[in-house]
Amino acid sequence: MAGEDVQETLFKKVYYKNCSGCRVDQYKAVQHGLPIKELFAIWIVVLATVLPISSLFPFLYFMVKDFNIAKQEEDISYYAGFVGSSYMFGRALASVYWGKVADRYGRKPVIIIGTSTVVIFNTLFGLSMNYWMAIITRFLLGSLNGLLGPINAYACEIFREEHQALGLSTVTAAWGTGLIIGPALGGFLAQPADNFPNIFSSQSLFGRFPYFLPCLVISLFALVVDIACFWLPETLHKHESLRISSVDSVGNLESALLVSEASEYTHEEKGSNPKGSLFTNWPLMSSIIVYCVFSLHDMAYAEIFSLWAVSPRRLGGLSFSTEDVGEVLVISGLALLFFQIFLYPLLEKKLGCIMTSRISAVLSIPLLTSYSYIAMLSGILLNISINCASALKNILSEFIVTGLFTLQNRAVDQHRRGAANGISMALMSLSKAVGPAIGGALLSWAQSRPETAFLPGPQMVWFILNVVEAIGVAVTFKPFLVER
Repeated sequence: MAGEDVQETLFKKVYYKNCSGCRVDQYKAVQHGLPIKELFAIWIVVLATVLPISSLFPFLYFMVKDFNIAKQEEDISYYAGFVGSSYMFGRALASVYWGKVADRYGRKPVIIIGTSTVVIFNTLFGLSMNYWMAIITRFLLGSLNGLLGPINAYACEIFREEHQALGLSTVTAAWGTGLIIGPALGGFLAQPADNFPNIFSSQSLFGRFPYFLPCLVISLFALVVDIACFWLPETLHKHESLRISSVDSVGNLESALLVSEASEYTHEEKGSNPKGSLFTNWPLMSSIIVYCVFSLHDMAYAEIFSLWAVSPRRLGGLSFSTEDVGEVLVISGLALLFFQIFLYPLLEKKLGCIMTSRISAVLSIPLLTSYSYIAMLSGILLNISINCASALKNILSEFIVTGLFTLQNRAVDQHRRGAANGISMALMSLSKAVGPAIGGALLSWAQSRPETAFLPGPQMVWFILNVVEAIGVAVTFKPFLVER
């Protein structure tokens, strides 16, 4: 009987009265059915944060051109790359700090500060009067918005275990959709005085600042989300040192001590030291490194695709307008939303995180190769082909990212998850900071050699992106990438 009593006490869950994380755990314990409200909350928070990241890509070519900093047309993509990189460079410098803040003070404060940053600095970016103002506002937008790491931890903590894959899938679906809808908004709403002369005068605010309208729309959406964030529950557990007064009874104190001992035993049994350096946690670091490889590829692709699509035919582009690019990206976003929410959880359950990411990366290589042949088409055939290819490419990219996000969050315990995601965001942001700069410079160089016999024009760009993708595939195998 005594042994049974100890066993019952050992597995008895202890909830602290003044702990918001415990209140969330109590709610999860009695929760049944699909957590729609929590999924929607995560969706809009991530979407508001991600929309500004790539909303500038469709009009960035024209924005840099208006700044008159490029001496010739082929140099525009080169300068545009640095504007795209400044956001990620700022985020790379500050992500670890914001991860530590989230672990110490909670996920909710970081989320509120991050969405507030979008409201302020994304608006200022739309009012940029010169090249350097654009770079500085984008840098501050990236460095002061640190919620993308903690929101991954939040998505794991707000859901029951059986819904965690869906929660992380929602994060990456919102991430991917934001990276698509953002450019779509930028494409549709940029230069409103030229595209909608009956509504916007050339002498109005939107006529004098032709790229302000998409930034304003995104900032207003972020403002609404920022206000709504005050009602989010905090998931971080904040327990003071164990005292009789902090628990209901001596029995519960005994339970807390036994659970603590059991937790330490579990860590030792799994070979994971919760007090050791995160940099020595190879399941975590290997998934982060693989994630960085694919992030470099994805951000370079996002920058290159929009610049390539609006480039003239003589330079190997598609001669699309910003509206044309917006239409392609809207279709990609809708397809991504559907497949990420409904298909990915099934694939992850059937194949596992690593295999799903690996297969998606392999399929991306021939798909990207087809872009050179799609550029030879015209008319309705071109529109159908580029829409299908863009949608499939973005779906596969988000499948890869979701699998790696899941691996990272499973590699650490809750009290270190914010810092782990901060490290991930810092290293990933560094990769994504390099991506646009390299992508813009690479496209500029490739367009200057249209008559070369070996991989002329943009063909060289797609080839180099495929090399990076192939490296990513290679490092998804053991002994490099391992699960906890």
